[in-house]
Amino acid sequence: MSTSALGPAAPRIPAELKVLIASAFIIAIGFGIVAPILPQYASDFGVSAFAVSAVVSAFGLFRLLFAPASGKLTQALGETPVYVIGLLIVAVSMIATAFAPNFELLLIFRALGGIGSTFFTVSAMTFLARKAPPRIRGRVSGAYASAFLIGNVAGPLLGSGLLVFGQRVPFLVYGGALVLAAGFVFIMLRGTRLEDRNNKDTRERATLAEAWAQTSYRAALTSAFANGWATFGVRNSIVPLFAASAFVGGGWVIDSSQLAGVALAVFAAGNVAVVLTLAKRSDEWGRRRPIMVGLTIAAVATGFLGLSPEPWVLLALSLIAGAGTGLIVPAQQAAVADIVGEGRNGGSVVSTFQMSQDLGGILGPLLAGFLVDYLDYAWAFGITGLIMLIGAAAWTAAPETLPSKTDSDP
Repeated sequence: MSTSALGPAAPRIPAELKVLIASAFIIAIGFGIVAPILPQYASDFGVSAFAVSAVVSAFGLFRLLFAPASGKLTQALGETPVYVIGLLIVAVSMIATAFAPNFELLLIFRALGGIGSTFFTVSAMTFLARKAPPRIRGRVSGAYASAFLIGNVAGPLLGSGLLVFGQRVPFLVYGGALVLAAGFVFIMLRGTRLEDRNNKDTRERATLAEAWAQTSYRAALTSAFANGWATFGVRNSIVPLFAASAFVGGGWVIDSSQLAGVALAVFAAGNVAVVLTLAKRSDEWGRRRPIMVGLTIAAVATGFLGLSPEPWVLLALSLIAGAGTGLIVPAQQAAVADIVGEGRNGGSVVSTFQMSQDLGGILGPLLAGFLVDYLDYAWAFGITGLIMLIGAAAWTAAPETLPSKTDSDP
């Protein structure tokens, strides 16, 4: 049967996006290295669970505060320069974190890292929305998410192993990885960087008012908030503390401090397994259904984490929660790209979406840390599961964003 009989072949992922995907993998390895260690590192300063959570929330708060600026900078300078600058800012903050002499400076260094993080995150999402052909947006989003997730599987395990060299070493390794990623993008996308710098952006801009008028965009903001609360907030702050404290002296095959890294790695493994196998299906099934199903699965698994009687139950629930999140992220990113539209500058639309996710990542750890201090872990995880269910409910009244075949590129 001829190709024409089957319809036009799907376009390939552009080379420029492959560079960004490779960079995402380098970043993710470094992030995965420090993720299970940071809460324990902060806790060693003798502070409460709420204070430890504030370290994660401060990072998210500065991402939120600088998200509008990142959108404007992306529109003014182009995606590539803002991406490289963001990576270098986070690299400096990580190296400073390694040598923080007290909790107050640790909090400041992590907060400053949030500025660079929002720079490279918003610029990358804008770049993906502009360059990804509509017919393969789900596949592109899935490939980008997979790069992060594969790194997040290996990173926590590597970070746990690096602990034998001291708690500072993982932060220095992450800082070095970010410098490598910045150099890689600077060299490989030099042509794009020069184009961004020398050519005025004449693309039509997708306005925030236009996006807000769509029910699907408001649903995306709600589900992004829920996902940020659970995945980028509570999971990176409370899960490591729970794993390190709830099973002390349990006689398991690894000690409790290493269990934190394994729990995050297992979550990432479930996440990447689903993304690699099902992410491209959002280009066939649509965006709405994977987001709703994924949030529901992740909500149930996360809600019961605090009741885990044994380490293996914690790991099993982490695996299921990761699988549910694997359905959410690619479909959600593709939905925002659909709303922006091909070839349009969506800096403000993307940055607002990112702000919603960051707001969840700020409030989630703070409330969860408060609940841990005054109630227990079961309450912290239970409320988190409820927030994710609210995110799923937001999509029940939202229309599908996947462009029709007539709107797709030929």
